[in-house]
Amino acid sequence: MADDLTPEELAARLDKAADKVGPAIQDQMRDVGRRGVAAIRRHASGRPGPNIITGHYWDSWTDVHQAIPHGAMCTLGTRAPQGRRLEFGFWDMYDSLGRHFYQPPYPHVQPALPEIGAALRDAMGDAIEEVLA
Repeated sequence: MADDLTPEELAARLDKAADKVGPAIQDQMRDVGRRGVAAIRRHASGRPGPNIITGHYWDSWTDVHQAIPHGAMCTLGTRAPQGRRLEFGFWDMYDSLGRHFYQPPYPHVQPALPEIGAALRDAMGDAIEEVLA
């Protein structure tokens, strides 16, 4: 197939594909972000992760997208102050108010990472197929 193209045709086809790379990756990263937040929330919906009491922590997980040259990035996170404590525990420590805590970890981000990695791999494969179509 590529052997049938002249150098000019190949160059034009590559230029056209290069223009599609950024938008294709940006579209896929939005989907990865949504799937990543969903995976974290699934693992934060009861043991071995944290239990849902009010739902505020569960709702605090978000994905933030940013376009970068020829691609995109996505940050998953929470601004909830208990996020680190729930994930890693708070072993025999005092907080800034002087309260004593001994809380075991309830991991929910780390168990979601394989799902997020698989979603990212699939998304980049889909972006490549979209660009080459």
